[in-house]
Amino acid sequence: MFLKGDVCVVTGACGFLGRRLIRLLLEEENLGEIRLVDKQIKLEDVQSFNDCRGDTRVQAYEGDIRDSAFLRRACRGASTVFHVAALIDVTGSVEFSELYGVNVKGTQLLMEVCIEENVPSLIYTSTIEVMGPNRGDPIHNGTEETVYECSLKSPYRRTKKEAEERTLQANGELLPDGTRLATCALRPMYIYGEGCRFLLGHMADGVRNKNVLHRMSSQEAKVNPVYVGNVAVAHLQAARCLKDPNKRDIIGGRFYFISDDTPPASYSDFNHVMMSPLGFHIKDKLPLPLGLLYVLCFLIEVTCTLLRPFIRLVPPLNRQLLTMLNTHFTFSYNRAQVDLGYVPRYTWQEARKGTVEWLAGKLPALREKLET
Repeated sequence: MFLKGDVCVVTGACGFLGRRLIRLLLEEENLGEIRLVDKQIKLEDVQSFNDCRGDTRVQAYEGDIRDSAFLRRACRGASTVFHVAALIDVTGSVEFSELYGVNVKGTQLLMEVCIEENVPSLIYTSTIEVMGPNRGDPIHNGTEETVYECSLKSPYRRTKKEAEERTLQANGELLPDGTRLATCALRPMYIYGEGCRFLLGHMADGVRNKNVLHRMSSQEAKVNPVYVGNVAVAHLQAARCLKDPNKRDIIGGRFYFISDDTPPASYSDFNHVMMSPLGFHIKDKLPLPLGLLYVLCFLIEVTCTLLRPFIRLVPPLNRQLLTMLNTHFTFSYNRAQVDLGYVPRYTWQEARKGTVEWLAGKLPALREKLET
């Protein structure tokens, strides 16, 4: 057990990935203490880990990541911080100041606190969206060496990119005790699995549409989603490597793409793969030709901008989201395999089975809610 007796901090602990990572840490590492950091933590959130906590102390730290005094309390005496917390926004519904405050300023504060409190290791959960995509500019099986200049102006992408850059630049910072901070960033593909709110939202849309899923991405625009359990494994492997003196300098200051063996598919077709066992179908074609959809999105965006002084409207689809949904964008996890020793623990069959069963369990209540 590489992290035996350590104190680990997980920000965004009550989120989709945070919960899965905490459970993995408790099951695989005999930690001294694990600290759940989130803006709101219920008693049942802590109690949900009772079956796997063993002798590890599980502590809840409820507060704002933009509060440095709160972060100092949460990080004092810690050996590893997993920074999973972030505001995710693909439609532009969150004000930029809020996104920047949480995703960038919160990350910067956390790093400063890690330095002040002699925390030696920080792992940052980034996203594939820091790479792009650009319209009409696909990537097939990209790697960490792939040169790609992203032109996307998405506020979410910008804030995650800046936060990642600041995290990696902090690698090697001198700590008060004479040691140095080591950081790395993981860039997962689209994460799916039990608890994925995006899959649940698409299923709700399908129920409203009489069990027919909307198609918003062409079949040719393939991506390679990654199962949440495998993303958690990658985080654990990164923590183990940062603690290993022989590997710490190799991965410190670097980013890694995290995918697995989930078959590449477009976002829409992937939703159908997950929901077809539950009786859902999918439309064969986009609702309009792609070029016309871009024009329509542009007109809607202009209208929303003109109305902004009077009312704030957020369309469910914009040109940047349409680009993401309709650009082939796949990446290899080979570098993570070589440097981190990352190997997907869950097969595609296991990941799909678990996800479908979770969706099936949610479907009856969802139908009842939407049909009443």
